[in-house]
Amino acid sequence: MDTLEVTARTPDTPAGGPQHSPGTATSRRRGAGVVMMLASSASNQTGAALGASAFPVIGPLGVVAVRQFVTALVLTPIVRPRLRGLRKDQWWPILGLAVVFSVMNLSLYAAIERVGLGLAVTLEFLGPLTVAIAGSRRVLDIACAVMAGVGVVVLTNPGPTTDLIGIALALLAATAWGSYILLNRTLGQRLPGLQGTAAAGLVTAAAWTPIALAWFALHSPTAAAVALAVACGLLSSIVPYVADLLALRRVPAQMFGTFASINPVWAALAGWGLLHQALDLNEWLGIGLIVASNVLISARGFASSDERGRAAVLKDIAD
Repeated sequence: MDTLEVTARTPDTPAGGPQHSPGTATSRRRGAGVVMMLASSASNQTGAALGASAFPVIGPLGVVAVRQFVTALVLTPIVRPRLRGLRKDQWWPILGLAVVFSVMNLSLYAAIERVGLGLAVTLEFLGPLTVAIAGSRRVLDIACAVMAGVGVVVLTNPGPTTDLIGIALALLAATAWGSYILLNRTLGQRLPGLQGTAAAGLVTAAAWTPIALAWFALHSPTAAAVALAVACGLLSSIVPYVADLLALRRVPAQMFGTFASINPVWAALAGWGLLHQALDLNEWLGIGLIVASNVLISARGFASSDERGRAAVLKDIAD
């Protein structure tokens, strides 16, 4: 998982503290939120590129293992998740998230190794897009789904030399990201704040411990490779968690989703600048179509939310 879910709730403010909300945020606060969102996505994809730089030494599995440990080591003392006393209906989404974290990150990094950062992240973005339009019968949503499908075809340019395994891994990451959104939404209703995310991160790190020990016994890590993987964990997990939470206090969730759509562009730029992975014209066009479909879906949700907000204000006035 590379960012907080697109439809995340705005975190609650402490009792007695300033009651800021995205709906009442000033233009200055919203501007600060936009800067945080852009910084979050740039950090996320820069971290992924640094992690990919460690692949030749410790492979995607080694990078994912280190990333899980970094996430748990940072979040656990800050959030202090309470595992004792959790109910069954709280445990199953936590365990589900632990599985999803592992599948999502491992399949994404394996895809990056095969098809490059820009292509892998763009295909992964189909996950939240699918969740956003699932079950919708709106003409615009269906048109966006078709646009995204065309974007995939243009982006991957199917042919005899197409890396089908790499594309399949990226689509598996997309499926995992969609599952993450649904599980995180459920867990957010059952545990406050980052309790669920931190608990899932701790469980994931515990599950990865024997895997990491066996892997690193066969693949001796270098200090440079471990440092790159640690930087990946910090830039792709911790920084986005903090920046996204702060941003969601300043901008509506739908606007957050619109700006999150820039992730594939940042990924392409990070792949080009840090990994020397140039993209062809058809790949840029495919990325553009998929990003545009995400923006349209998010913008439509923002407009609907705005309309509901105005209706609620009018109702309050009438009452």
